[in-house]
Amino acid sequence: MPMPDLPGDIDLLPPDVAAAVQDLARRARGANGPIMAAMNAVGGRIEAWVARLPKPARDMLDHGAARLLTSLYHGAAGAQKALPDGGAWGHRLAAAASGAAGGAGGLASAAVELPATVMVMFSAMLRIAAENGFDPKSEEVRLTCIDIFGSGGPGTEDDGVNTTFLGSRLSVNGATLHAVIARVSPAFSAMLGKTLAGKAIPILGAVAGAGINYAFTGYYEEVARVRFGLKRLAADHGRDRIGYAFRAEMARKA
Repeated sequence: MPMPDLPGDIDLLPPDVAAAVQDLARRARGANGPIMAAMNAVGGRIEAWVARLPKPARDMLDHGAARLLTSLYHGAAGAQKALPDGGAWGHRLAAAASGAAGGAGGLASAAVELPATVMVMFSAMLRIAAENGFDPKSEEVRLTCIDIFGSGGPGTEDDGVNTTFLGSRLSVNGATLHAVIARVSPAFSAMLGKTLAGKAIPILGAVAGAGINYAFTGYYEEVARVRFGLKRLAADHGRDRIGYAFRAEMARKA
């Protein structure tokens, strides 16, 4: 169905703003790299592997995801300090090193390594929020980063953009945090399962773990660039205009 003509049409935006929206749409389309595509291609086998996990590992995925997300939200200051000077490459390389260490010992070490890797990913998102002029310590930014883990996971067709987070400041409270974590947890748990599956075989897992962590961190960094870039544009030009222009640009290139 064709999209209706609305004031948010990208052709009606100032040229520099239109170019910025187009760049963010390009980033959204290119966020899934070759490793993500390969994991998506064997998704059925990964899901079968996760279903055969020992009960403690399944419990960690099914019930531990929400606890880990809550810990990330409340421990954002620690996440921000994880790699203060490394920049994009620093976060990706740290995640790769952590994945190699976790994969080297098979499932047991991979499960222990996961929280540290996710903390690095979260720290990378906070850094990107700061680059776009947002306070990484704010509740709204932390909640947006939590939402990124569940909105448009690697290997999906979703572009990762939740327009709820593009507009004015949210009223963040316990109910809001609980609702976002409840919605995000299934996709976040699936991501944890994929990373465990790739690191489950000792020796081979060390190689796979490094690549998978690097790819996942790069993916979430790109989605964060899109989300916070759009949020910054929305603050100046309106959520509806920017949100619609982005969606129209994504549809035009589909």
